[in-house]
Amino acid sequence: MSVLNIVLVEPEIPQNTGNISRTCAATGARLHLVEPLGFKIDDRQLKRAGLDYWHLLDITYYRDLDDFFSKNAGPFFYFSTKAKKIHSDVSYPDGAYLVFGKETKGLPESLLHENPESCVRLPMIDRDEARSLNLSNSVAVGVYEVLRQWGYPGMRTAGHLTQYDE
Repeated sequence: MSVLNIVLVEPEIPQNTGNISRTCAATGARLHLVEPLGFKIDDRQLKRAGLDYWHLLDITYYRDLDDFFSKNAGPFFYFSTKAKKIHSDVSYPDGAYLVFGKETKGLPESLLHENPESCVRLPMIDRDEARSLNLSNSVAVGVYEVLRQWGYPGMRTAGHLTQYDE
């Protein structure tokens, strides 16, 4: 079974992390949270955003980025508005880590500078006022691009009508 890893570096908004948790649970992606977090993990808004999917979630916590990198080997793909490469122009291997920064600042520029070939961006209109997409939306776009490339392994790809299909 293919493994996809989602990494949130110092997330600040509990609703975003809750939504991302739900996306990870529904797609089988592993979630990695790098502290410090901008909320308590038992935050009511966080739990509410994730609804009843928490039992499906594979989640790991890290003290900081050094702790995360000491325990994970990659390959890492850094999502940033500062990247020059488009996210869909990259081929994501099994075991890929999609790394996202905090809502207000993104990822540390030093990390992006040291890894330019692993930095990707989501295209947006060419206007300075459009600074970035919402974090949970960005994660969903990244997750589904990887899953599309992999052929949606182990996923239900067809639904059915409850009143008409047998």
